[in-house]
Amino acid sequence: MSKFKKKKSGGTPGISTASLPDIVFMLLFFFMTATTMKDSDLMIENRLPKADQTAKLHKKEFLMYIYVGKPKQGYASLGSSDRIQLNDKISSVSDLRGFVIAERASRNSEAEKYLTASLKIDKEVRMGLIQDIKTELRKVEQLKVNYTTNKGNPLE
Repeated sequence: MSKFKKKKSGGTPGISTASLPDIVFMLLFFFMTATTMKDSDLMIENRLPKADQTAKLHKKEFLMYIYVGKPKQGYASLGSSDRIQLNDKISSVSDLRGFVIAERASRNSEAEKYLTASLKIDKEVRMGLIQDIKTELRKVEQLKVNYTTNKGNPLE
C-alpha cells in the first residue's frame, strides 16, 4: 500500500513569469507607435503670428518646411539678422532652389504635384526677406505655398 502525505499548509505559489516577454513587447510596440521624432532641430526663434481664419492641413507628408527668424541665444555666432533654416542647417535664399529640387527628387512623381512649401516665419521678420523667398520659389516653379500660424486673435 502507498502512503499518503499530508499537504503542507502555508505559502503562496510563485508568480508566473511566462507572460512577461509578451508584456514587454506590447509596451515596446506601444512606445514605438505613440512617439514621434522631431524632423529638425530649430536654430532660430520661431514665434508664429496669430490668425483667426485658418484651416488645418491633413496630409503633412506633402509639406517641406522653410523656417525664417533670428538665431536663438545658443547660436549667437550666426549673427543677429534674420536667417533661413532648411532642414538642420542655416541657409541663404540662393539655397532654396537646391532644397526644393532635392525635396521633389525624394518624393515619387505622383506626390510631387501635391508638394507644398510651408513657411514657418517668426512674427518679427522683415517682409523683404519673405519677398525674396517667394521670388525664389516662383523661379523654381514651387507655386503651392502655405503660411503656418497659430490660431488666435491677430490684433493681440
